Amino acid sequence: HVQLVESGGGSVQGGGSLVLSCAVSGDEYDTACAGWYRQAPGKERERIATIATGAGRTYYADSMKGRVTISQNNAKDTVYLEMNALSPEDSGMYYCAADSYGVGSCQRATTFDYWGRGTQVTVS
Repeated sequence: HVQLVESGGGSVQGGGSLVLSCAVSGDEYDTACAGWYRQAPGKERERIATIATGAGRTYYADSMKGRVTISQNNAKDTVYLEMNALSPEDSGMYYCAADSYGVGSCQRATTFDYWGRGTQVTVS
């Protein structure tokens, strides 16, 4: 059973930074690929970045490219999203996701079987 729990959201002023965390539990196979998505009010959920947890290979979507870094801890049970130069347009709910994609597929993954409940980010 895979469980994803996000934390680290909150309110920040424009230009500021936040680091989101996603606690990952479950079978390594089912969490071979992890990613971060966000959804602003009235907009569709969009992918931010993914990481192949075994190889550590990362992929960044254009949405926040250059301002975010996805990473994981050595135990591979926490995935982070460091966000910089935040603007009000970055406000929304941020979600962690996971699935069993291999390295190559993880880079292209757009659907995930497992999702966290999200953490709210508000930039003013």
